[in-house]
Amino acid sequence: MLSVFVRSALTKYRRSWQPGQAVVRAMSSSGGAVSPYTTLAISHPAESVTHIELHRPEKRNAMNRAFWSEMVDCFNEIAGDPCCRVVVVSGAGKVFTAGIDLMDMAGDILSPEGDDTARIAWNMRKIIAKYQETFSVIEKCPKPVVVAIHGACVGGGVDLITACDIRLCTQDAWFQIKEVDIGLAADVGTLQRLPKVIGSRSLVNELALTARKMFADEAKSSGLVSRVFADKEAMIAAALEMAGEIAGRSPVAVQGTKVNLVYSRDHSVAEGLDYMATWNMSMLQTQDVMKSAQASMEKNSPKTIAFSKL
Repeated sequence: MLSVFVRSALTKYRRSWQPGQAVVRAMSSSGGAVSPYTTLAISHPAESVTHIELHRPEKRNAMNRAFWSEMVDCFNEIAGDPCCRVVVVSGAGKVFTAGIDLMDMAGDILSPEGDDTARIAWNMRKIIAKYQETFSVIEKCPKPVVVAIHGACVGGGVDLITACDIRLCTQDAWFQIKEVDIGLAADVGTLQRLPKVIGSRSLVNELALTARKMFADEAKSSGLVSRVFADKEAMIAAALEMAGEIAGRSPVAVQGTKVNLVYSRDHSVAEGLDYMATWNMSMLQTQDVMKSAQASMEKNSPKTIAFSKL
C-alpha cells in the first residue's frame, strides 16, 4: 500500500516538478500558477505533504530581504494548517543556497537607524532578532521538517538546515559557515544549534572559526546529515518517501514527538520527562492510539488509518 502511494505521488511530482519550478496553491484567473511568495515556491506533491522550495535560482537562492519575512509567514501558515503533516524543504537550481544576499541586505546590516550608539544598537538588536525568527519558526513549527540539500549550503543555509528535523544531502553537497570571512560571527542559529546537531565541539569550533568547507561524506560521518544520495532526483524522491511515511502516522503522535524532542534537547532528562508526562496526560486521550493499536494487531500499515486532522 505504501509503495503504491509513494510511486503515485512521485510520478505526479516528477510530471509537475522541474528544477526551478513548482506547482503552487494559488492560481490566476487565466489558469497559470501564481506563488504567494517571491522567494519561495510551494507545492503539494503528496497528501498531507508540503514542499517548500527556495526559489531564486538565478541568484543561487541567496537570501534577500523578502526571504526573511516570507519564511516566517510561510511556516506560521503551515503550523496552523490541519491539512499539512510534514514539510520538505529544498532549493531550486544548481545549489541549495549561497547564503545571505549581501547586496540586498547591506542597508539593514551596515546602516541601522538611530541618533546615537545606544539607539543604533537597540535597532540593530531588533533586526537581528527578526532574522533569528526566520529559522526559529522552523523549529517552533510542530510539523516535522525534512530538508534536502544539494550543491552549496553556505552561511545562512547552515542556520536554516540546523533548525530542521531531518537533513539529507547529495554527494556533491558542501557546507560552509562563511560568516567569519565577511567579518562577523554567525548570529541566526548556527552557533547555537550546530553543537547540538554534530556533538563534537572541536569540529564545530573548527568549522566556525576557519570557514572551511565540509563535504558530504564528512557531513554524514559527523551527524550533520543522516543520508547521502547520488543526485538531486534520488534525494528528492527519498525525501518525499520519508515524508509520506511520517504523514501516514498519527498527527497527534508525530507532532507531540517533535515538540518533545526539541524540548528535551534544551532541558535536563528530569525536566524532559516531567514535560512529557504533562504532555501525554492529555494527548494519550485520543482515538489515534486505539486505531493504531488495532492496525498493528491486524498487521496493517498506519497508512490505512483515516486519522482526523489536527
